[in-house]
Amino acid sequence: MAIKTSDLNARLFGKANKRHVASSQEAQKAAKDQVQVIELAVAGEDVVTFELMRIPADKVADETTVFAENAREQAFLNEHALSDILSTLKERGQQYPAVGRKGSDGRIEVLDGSRRRMSCILANKDFLIYVAEDINSEHAKFLSDVANAHKPLSLYEKGKEMRAKLKNGEAEDQKALAKMFQCSEALVSGALKAADLPLSLLQAYPNVSDLGRPTIVKLHKQFNELSEFNQGQLLNRCMSSEGHVWQRSKAQGVARITKEVSETIEQWIEELAPKQSSGNRKVDFIKGRVSYSRKGTDLALNLKKVDDQLMQEILNFVSNKMHE
Repeated sequence: MAIKTSDLNARLFGKANKRHVASSQEAQKAAKDQVQVIELAVAGEDVVTFELMRIPADKVADETTVFAENAREQAFLNEHALSDILSTLKERGQQYPAVGRKGSDGRIEVLDGSRRRMSCILANKDFLIYVAEDINSEHAKFLSDVANAHKPLSLYEKGKEMRAKLKNGEAEDQKALAKMFQCSEALVSGALKAADLPLSLLQAYPNVSDLGRPTIVKLHKQFNELSEFNQGQLLNRCMSSEGHVWQRSKAQGVARITKEVSETIEQWIEELAPKQSSGNRKVDFIKGRVSYSRKGTDLALNLKKVDDQLMQEILNFVSNKMHE
């Protein structure tokens, strides 16, 4: 079930703070009012003290980083993927602080709020974040996973999580994954196909989260039909000095840009691997007796009503011709 950012903050900070919060409504107000110090019982266990910090806009990219185990792919966070919060942030600033921990290198590691972090970078706004110094990796993962619940992951991001479950033995197959993630096996298959695609290919799109299973499955099939050399050629076209494919589009609106990107990639694939017009077309050579189909340099004959003597004559003819 989707969780709103406000509800998420209530869940995270609803235990206690210096105001002695007693309800989720008070917790929401504490976060929105940017209380300087908040005490949080992480995963219902140890109580950790978080202090509110304001990172200047020009230092957000350098002084903060995103938790390495965050399931959200940071490379997909652009103005289209963040449009739901970017406009409000530009007008009114950041409404709810993010949550993070102090890293060993002195940088702040963002556990909840990677989308808010990137929005602040794009909008050139100060970044507000509650920071603690004593959060272990297990609790950091808990905070990151809970935070991602309010904004659905893309098929690619879900596929990465599913592939990790298969790799570490938590799930045996796609059926087990479907049960674990409470979704259909078709969605599992689509997610795994998405995770199998190169990041630079998916970055061609304005908002990867908008790509449904049919688009992913088609793209996966088209890409894997290319030779390794042509795959490299396609990826080079997707990312040029002019930026990603979506950045070169003059279309208006994410839906139209997405459609144009798909058409462009499909055109490039056809140029790199032209379709054979005669493909698998079956041709009746002698009606009811002989037909053939040709694919590339391969020829398949289908002969009917052939006795042993005729068969041997045909085979001898073919043998002579193939050895000439």
